[in-house]
Amino acid sequence: MKDRRKQARERLRRRKALARQRARQKATATAADALANGRGVVFAASAKTLAGDAGNAAAPKSAGREVERERQRAIDALESDVMELSRISDPSDQTTGEIARIRREVEELKQQFYANLGAWQKLQVARHPQRPYPEDFIRLLFENFSEIHGDRNFGDDPAMLAGMAWFHGKPVTVFGTQKGRDTKQRVARNFGHVKPEGYRKALRVMNLAAKFRRPIFVFVDTPGAYPGVDAEERGQAEAIARNIREMSRLPVPIIITITGEGGSGGALAVAVGDRVFMLENSVYSVISPEGCASIMWRDATKAEIAAEALKITATDLLELKLVDGIVPEPDGGAHADHAAAAKLLEPVLSNALDELAPYSPQQLVDLRYEKFRRMGQFFA
Repeated sequence: MKDRRKQARERLRRRKALARQRARQKATATAADALANGRGVVFAASAKTLAGDAGNAAAPKSAGREVERERQRAIDALESDVMELSRISDPSDQTTGEIARIRREVEELKQQFYANLGAWQKLQVARHPQRPYPEDFIRLLFENFSEIHGDRNFGDDPAMLAGMAWFHGKPVTVFGTQKGRDTKQRVARNFGHVKPEGYRKALRVMNLAAKFRRPIFVFVDTPGAYPGVDAEERGQAEAIARNIREMSRLPVPIIITITGEGGSGGALAVAVGDRVFMLENSVYSVISPEGCASIMWRDATKAEIAAEALKITATDLLELKLVDGIVPEPDGGAHADHAAAAKLLEPVLSNALDELAPYSPQQLVDLRYEKFRRMGQFFA
């Protein structure tokens, strides 16, 4: 009896092993056929949609959004296939080379996809829930960060993260707007909408930086200032206006980085600086595309059209000379690799600080004044 059970278990084990082997061979053959036949249906469809030309721009906006979703789904499916093939194959298998080739193809498609994004698609990337927030950049780029709380007037605003730190062996001041990673954090940080006490906390920290001659680094990722009644009661507009005025005449270097959304006056209240940089897939605008569409057309569904008209992308703003530089992101966007995104940003910040270091306090204020006075001259 025991022998028969043992034999049955052995037969079952062999059948499972044979089934796994056949599945591996089938998956490998499918991948090889895809490569041999022009990358298969998914690859061909992805390459066709990623090629994107002026004809696509003339298509209905709803169709355009569906094409973008199809592109992303195709890339996600390919990445999933690569992971599955890697899981079921042994390093010694001949399939390893094929898998490596498929992985390179996926990376090429991702590069093409992110290189041809429109304004609306870049806005979606800037809002990606896994995108690195200012807190992540502070953790990856600075040492010994010591957070400062409260505005010495009303209270502390968790949506504004501020404090002292060290950057390349130099004492600096750093702050930024923070959205929160999960639902609990987002509610606590008010989804990145800063209230008056948050702006006053930032101003308090900036005044400390001016007193101790510390350069200021600012990271911006906010949909805009909080528009609630309580914020208005505590002087939201006055807090924003005061910050803009005071930042324009601080006697220390100020380096701004738009990491995600730079929304409206809520972003400008902490974005008056000597150097203003934008990550490749970030956006910076006087109003959100949804808000603009609601005002202009009484229809928020026209947000994609508004995004194109507002010129919110880093490329558009660099052409208009409203920002000083674009920081590249890792393949697949900054949300794909936080450490790589910080590594690409670090030399940009370091070089900007070195450029500003020789200037005297008065020269910094004068150059900042001239910088912002030159903006918008093409409208004259």
